[in-house]
Amino acid sequence: VRSDVDGGTGTKACRERMRREKLNDRFSELCAVLQPGKPVKTDKLAILADAIRALNQLKADTQEYTEMNERLLEEIKSLKAEKNELREEKLTLKADKEKIEQQLKTTSVSPIGFMPAHPPLYQAEVNKVPMFPNYGFVPMWHYLPQSTRDTSQDHELRPPAA
Repeated sequence: VRSDVDGGTGTKACRERMRREKLNDRFSELCAVLQPGKPVKTDKLAILADAIRALNQLKADTQEYTEMNERLLEEIKSLKAEKNELREEKLTLKADKEKIEQQLKTTSVSPIGFMPAHPPLYQAEVNKVPMFPNYGFVPMWHYLPQSTRDTSQDHELRPPAA
């Protein structure tokens, strides 16, 4: 009769043994989660201390990530504001550019590097070679020989005309 009582699940001792086995299994699972790849500890206090340390580390990491997320959100806001300012400035500059281009078109200024033709002072006669005003004032001194360009002896070679 005694083995029947001990083997039954209804006795208090048997229920307590089942509870302890279940609790030990949970501690083993917790140890395996906290330190994967290491042998399972049997000291329940050490397992609980590891669990507390891991939870505190996770809590600190969570706080750090929350603060970092807030900083990044603030930076995103400031970058968006700066982007909008730059976009407005770009539109303003485009409008100014178009305005200046319109003013240039209306003032009909000749392009840079173009010299307008000077009106001839006299009309060329039929048998004379006409002037070509489109050549403008092109400097020709650099085509002269060096001896002709040297002006250091002019006061001796060519007396003043006056």
